[in-house]
Amino acid sequence: MNITICDLLDLSHTMAADYLRQFRYPWEALDGIKDLILSLGETLSPEEYDCPAEHVWVHKSAVVAPTAYLGAPCIIGPETEVRHCAFIRGSALVGAHCVVGNSVELKNVILFDNVQTPHYNYVGDSILGYKSHMGAGSITSNVKSDKTLVVVKGETQIETGRKKMGAILGDFVEVGCNSVLNPGTVIGRHSSVYPTSCVRGVVPEGSIYKDKDHIIRRQG
Repeated sequence: MNITICDLLDLSHTMAADYLRQFRYPWEALDGIKDLILSLGETLSPEEYDCPAEHVWVHKSAVVAPTAYLGAPCIIGPETEVRHCAFIRGSALVGAHCVVGNSVELKNVILFDNVQTPHYNYVGDSILGYKSHMGAGSITSNVKSDKTLVVVKGETQIETGRKKMGAILGDFVEVGCNSVLNPGTVIGRHSSVYPTSCVRGVVPEGSIYKDKDHIIRRQG
């Protein structure tokens, strides 16, 4: 299973690069996102970043709608757009050239540069790689219904030791509209998920996910 940080993510496209290099698997980094943002925020230049509230840093080139809520701590990167009624609950590191759309909720996440969560998405306890895209209404489910610890299921099973884990999207992943990414979902680089899918476990790099019994290799 190619599910390590090096397999999934190009670290040149996030402010969290040095932090993420400490770990083998991306979900191991979820517990420290809050402290990471707090430490990064203190290093940001006031000439480049506004601080509209304590522990909230917004790049001067970012566009934030007046109805958006930015909960601390969070960092909003350059040229990013946060649209009307977005709800950033906190512990959100949002990269450059991202879209956080209308009524989107973010909580304990790292969004790499050029990530798009444009319409009615919930993303919690997750990491979204460079140029990944969540279709309208697609969400990450971050707690199992029986409240047991999350296990990443692929060729082998890896116990995360975590009660809360949403999804890890590799670079250039496309998630179709109204899909649910269940706890412990890991999607490899350059993979796509059909609309209205219910995804669980590992989707290999360069795949098209139609349903759990039909995951095919991308051609070309």
